[in-house]
Amino acid sequence: MSSFDWAIIAIYLIGIVFLGIMAGSVRRKHEQGGEGGHYFLAGRTLAWPVIGLAMFAANISTVHLVSLAEAAYKYGLVYGNYEWMAGFTLIALSLFFAPLYMRSKVATVPDFLERRFNRSCRDVLSVISLFSAIVIHMGVALYTAAWVLRGILGLASGTKIMGIDALLVFIAILGLLTGIYTMTGGLLAVVWTESLQTILLLIGAVAITVAAFSKIGGWTELVNALASHPHPLARVPGSDIGWGTGNFLHLVRDGKDPSGLPWYSIILGYPVIGIWYFCCDQTIVQRVLAAKDEKNARFGPLFCALLKVFPVFLFVLPGVICVALVQKGAFDGDAPQTAADTYTFMLTHLLPIGLKGLVAAALLAAAMQTCSAALNSTATLVAYDLFKRYNPTLGDRQLVLIGKVTTMAGTVLAIIASPIFGHYTTIFEGINKLISYVSPPVTAVFLLGIFWKRASSRAALITLVAGIALGCATFYLDWNNIYRGDFMLTAFWLLAACLAIMTTCSFAFPEPLKADSQILVWNSLAEPFRAKMEGYNPTKYRRFCGVILILFLTLFFIFR
Repeated sequence: MSSFDWAIIAIYLIGIVFLGIMAGSVRRKHEQGGEGGHYFLAGRTLAWPVIGLAMFAANISTVHLVSLAEAAYKYGLVYGNYEWMAGFTLIALSLFFAPLYMRSKVATVPDFLERRFNRSCRDVLSVISLFSAIVIHMGVALYTAAWVLRGILGLASGTKIMGIDALLVFIAILGLLTGIYTMTGGLLAVVWTESLQTILLLIGAVAITVAAFSKIGGWTELVNALASHPHPLARVPGSDIGWGTGNFLHLVRDGKDPSGLPWYSIILGYPVIGIWYFCCDQTIVQRVLAAKDEKNARFGPLFCALLKVFPVFLFVLPGVICVALVQKGAFDGDAPQTAADTYTFMLTHLLPIGLKGLVAAALLAAAMQTCSAALNSTATLVAYDLFKRYNPTLGDRQLVLIGKVTTMAGTVLAIIASPIFGHYTTIFEGINKLISYVSPPVTAVFLLGIFWKRASSRAALITLVAGIALGCATFYLDWNNIYRGDFMLTAFWLLAACLAIMTTCSFAFPEPLKADSQILVWNSLAEPFRAKMEGYNPTKYRRFCGVILILFLTLFFIFR
């Protein structure tokens, strides 16, 4: 990295904080419906292109650029399943969940659960949502970004700066910068900065992919190199690489694959974590809650689904190409120190001066945009689900002050929690394992809650509490290496247990559906497909959903 590259990174960091502060100034000048509504939900003014981009940006972080390349370097394209399976859950958000969220006019997802069931369910989901925002969204993003900076600087693992581990120093700097502009500007700052950061992110990802693909000489050369040389990690004792299976460039794997992601685990397990993540998690869904109307709330996720086509080619494929380049000796015998260094290795070895700084800025952008999204959702949850609930007289200015304090507190907690991801084999494995243990009870409660009128509030509460207990027990077994099985199948079996608990308890503790909850439950599976949208032809909407569905099915068929 040259001084020019570092100048680009410095300019980016200063510029993004300035942009966030400017968004706060604009917010204060154009408050609509109260300062609180504009701070937390951007005045409910977001259109579908902004919603789709913001959802994509909140989802895509440094985790994707770094850990997907890491996983691809070890196992090939198999982790691309996570990106393309997301398309189906985003369609589910658009079809089944978004209309109900807009009808309820809630500010948070836990608020929706209270209106469907009761306050206790809201409290439990608020705790789960806060945990996911601080640990799963922010913690992993900061840890990965810090790992990137360490790699760019060429620092060895365990290097200390002023007596403190370099990773912790970088985590703290990035976390505090993100907290400053998120605290100042609210959701509008998050959306503004996310839009810019997504552009930078995609520019950087495209630059790496094009440079790597050009250097390898095309698809045919890539296939030949992978087939004719041993994997670079094959000489490292104990390396669990997905090599010698004949399907390094395929998504579909059998039960013997070292990646631990056979096809049946993906089909059974991904919907569990995908429905929670894209349909029920406050950090992602908050963009839908801020939509102008139902039309924009439903088209935003569909636009995000279209964008999810690209990560496999931009984030996963580069890791596979890196394997082939190392095999061919394209870097004069040099190779990534570990699989986790794959993306930074390609950044420093493939790109020219100037572009290195731009791509490095894109990596930081990816982490900061995820953190800012999680911080704003955390502030919204605390302000509305805790303080506003117990003191309804709180005004907008008081809520905003609570949100700002929460933002800084959340930043500190995320900095403390982020090193947990160093425990796992890959960063991507760590984040998905945590989601697999957190998501089943929430997915079960929402699915039965919106499709089954007999689902009772007491049953929902019992399911949430029991599901959390089961998830904690599973996490304990995994963390202590007592049982480390297929975490995707674990998610499925946890969901099955939660569905059984809620169904049984609903019959054991029946209750009539509340009158004001009637509009929050679909009368049949066919009803969402017939639902009308004011000012838009529903037939065109259904066709658009069909096109996206066919697109993802085609991609899976090609790369099976």
